[in-house]
Amino acid sequence: MDGSAEAFAKQTLQPNYNQLLLALDQRDRMQVVLVSPRNPLNIGAAARAMANFGLAQLTAVAPFEAHWREARSAIGAEELLRNAMSTECLAEAVADCTLVVGTGTLTYRKPEQLVVSLPSLTSLVEQELQRGGRIAIVFGPEKHGLTREDLSYCHLLVEIPTDPRQPSMNLGQAVAVCLYELAAHTSEPEKQKVEARPAAPSGDLDLLATVIEESMLVAGYSPRSMQAANRHDLRLLLRRLAPAKHDARRILGLFRRILWRMKRGAGEAPDK
Repeated sequence: MDGSAEAFAKQTLQPNYNQLLLALDQRDRMQVVLVSPRNPLNIGAAARAMANFGLAQLTAVAPFEAHWREARSAIGAEELLRNAMSTECLAEAVADCTLVVGTGTLTYRKPEQLVVSLPSLTSLVEQELQRGGRIAIVFGPEKHGLTREDLSYCHLLVEIPTDPRQPSMNLGQAVAVCLYELAAHTSEPEKQKVEARPAAPSGDLDLLATVIEESMLVAGYSPRSMQAANRHDLRLLLRRLAPAKHDARRILGLFRRILWRMKRGAGEAPDK
């Protein structure tokens, strides 16, 4: 074997897949969220998949089993599982995230937000990382996936391509597939500063939705029986509009002023 052939053989045999992993800064701004997971073994498998791709931020929302942190399937990811966060609701889990991605299949649901294929997700994640955002990838329960209510907290829904005869996927496998796709096709952040307005985090959008909803109630916009439907639609609308953090705060101030005026009474002239 001549020198060039030998060098090629060594390069080919050397493991180089880890060069595709996300940059450290990117990993720090990504989290995996499991909503109402039932089987601790599946949670452990998801944690192991995260460890494979270098992610460390895991949140379990209202887990079914109290002893889920002891899952034996989290081989090599025991510390990740011990340090995982636990919240009672999805809103709390994604409050500081600027891009919330729900996962699932369209077989049994009619989505109300943008739907993208898994290969198309990477460019959207890359853009959000470039402007300094935080990202949550949300997975639903093993039995039925994310509910319509869960998805109202998501900016978009990513569909994992599966055979229609078996559309659902094991939780740990779904996490692994999504993270591999992101690791393999998300570019490292550019060295130069990217000029972009930071997006409003999910918690800011929920606060804005609450004030708008209260304004609607005081104004008699619709019967109280429509309150839950209005709240759901507002969450979806604000995530479709995707306002910048600064703009969301300005709008919040505007609606707070309007609400204060309506509660005080419209008899007085506005301030000059």
